[in-house]
Parts: sequence; C-alpha cells; structure tokens
Amino acid sequence: RGRLQKLADAIKAMIGPFGYRVFSDSAPVMEVHFAERGGLGWHGKHTLLLTQQGSWRFLGEIYCDLPLPPDPPVAEHCGTCSACLEACPTRAIVAPYRVDARRCISYLTIELQGAIPEEFRPLIGNRIYGCDDCQLFCPWNRFAKPTAEPDFAVRNGLGQVSLVALFAWTEAEFQQRLAGTAIYRIGHERWLRNLAVGLGNAATSPEVLTALQARADDTSPLVREHVAWALSRHAPGAAPAAPRCRLLERAIPVVTRRCGVRHSRIRSAYTGCAGDDSGRRLRLHPAYGVRPDCFCRAARNGGSAGREYPDSLAACWSSSAPSQAPP
Repeated sequence: RGRLQKLADAIKAMIGPFGYRVFSDSAPVMEVHFAERGGLGWHGKHTLLLTQQGSWRFLGEIYCDLPLPPDPPVAEHCGTCSACLEACPTRAIVAPYRVDARRCISYLTIELQGAIPEEFRPLIGNRIYGCDDCQLFCPWNRFAKPTAEPDFAVRNGLGQVSLVALFAWTEAEFQQRLAGTAIYRIGHERWLRNLAVGLGNAATSPEVLTALQARADDTSPLVREHVAWALSRHAPGAAPAAPRCRLLERAIPVVTRRCGVRHSRIRSAYTGCAGDDSGRRLRLHPAYGVRPDCFCRAARNGGSAGREYPDSLAACWSSSAPSQAPP
C-alpha cells in the first residue's frame, strides 16, 4: 500500500488533485475480477488470478475517478486441467471457479474466529496459517520466479522452527516476533488453536504430548477445546495420524485425473511409505479398492504439472491390512 500511495502522489504531482484510494489485501474489494477485466491475467479454477507466470503474487489497486482507457482482457489457459480441484485437502473448490470458504483451510485458520469444525481438523495436517495446495499443484506455477523483494522473505526463523516450539510462545513473544507480519492479525489465541490442531495431527512423541498437556488448562476455552481434541488423537488406541508423505501429495492429483480414483479415497487408503528415496513405494489399504497399478501408470506417464515421476514409483498392498475398511 505504501508503494501504491507513492504512485498516487506522483500522479497527483503530474495532473493535480484527483479522487483515489489505495488497496492491497486491505479491504473486501473485487480485485481478481477487476484484474481480469484489466488484462492482468485470467480467473483460475481455484478463483485466483492466473498468468502464464503463475499465481504467486499480491494484487494492489488504486481506485480513482480518472477517465482511464480500458485494457482488453486476456484469454484463459486452464483448459481441461483440474489439478487445483483435486489437490484441495478439504475439497473446498466445489466446482471450477467456485470455492466454499467454509471448507477452505485458509479461511478456517485465518478468518474463522471460533472453533474449527472437527471434520476438517485431520485434513488440515500441519498447516497452521493458510494453505496454498491449489497453487502448489497448478502447472502454471512451474514458471513462477522467486522474488528478490525482502518483504516476502521468511522472517524470525519461522522456516526452521518446530510446532512444539511455536506452541510454547507466550502472548508477549507472539506479539514481539510477529509484529508487522500478516500472521499477527489472527492474535495469540487463534495462533494456539491452529497449532493445537497441527500437534494433534503430528506423530505421537513425548515432546508433542508434553507441549499439549502444558496448555490443557489454558485460560482460553477455545484453546482448551482444541488441545483436548489434539490429546485425544494421541490417546492409546486412537488411530495414528498418517505422516505427511511428499510422494503421496505429488501422486494424488495424477492418479485422480488419470485413473478415476477419488482424491479422498486415495488419502484414506494410504498407510505409509516404504523404501528409500531412489525407490519409494506407497502402501495402500486394500479394502478401499484403490488399484496399485494406478500409481504405476501415473509414474510412467508423468506428473500433472509436467514433472516426471521415477519408474520405481509403485503402490503395494499393506501386508497387515484387515479385510474390511476401517470406519
């Protein structure tokens, strides 16, 4: 917004006073619609602005009363691709160009002020502030270039810190370390709520259990409720949380599109990975009816974003799987 203000000041110095207001993710304006009308890109199926250089960008606007000539819109280039719909962990993209915000992890972890619905908590995984899976799987983002703008660099070592360490921050530490960042606006209470969900989805360990138990009697009812849920996930006899598997995340959109297997069914069938980095295999629960040759075909035919998967990518049945799918 500061740079847009400087641009508006420069225009005013050239032509004299005019009516205007600047925005950059700071008000509920229809910026994607206007950017599309202005020829800056097209409306992607994930509802974000897309160009042939991807979608990793912020939009900024100057609303003004100047009679500016319009620019023509550009053609869209999504075609038949549905990678973003298939990649969404909560199926929030309910149809091309339509997002149900109530299911979106970005809404649930940033905008929602109350409790996160339990049905979505396991699907959130370790995403504690927003989600960009629809952009990560978009083929056009292969062509995105990292910015040299320091404002977008990772701050305060957040790229190397554990969820356990973040969960131990006091409110004063939260305010001091995240002042000036987008995360700051959700406040310490919702920060802890999101982290509790992430820790509930983490592999059980003494460190995770100690961190959760330390906040079991938190002064916030919201935090207490999410901590109680997280602890229940680690209780003896509870179904273990499946570790996040990069191979699974990369393979799911390919298999869904090429083999007609539902995204949720593949994720439900997943029981782990085997092998090393040169020959990883996905283990799938046989009762879910996901054929192992689906993954083999995906490996041979390449990835949804033009990535070639190694020939060694394959799926195998879990040798210890029961004959009936778990509820």
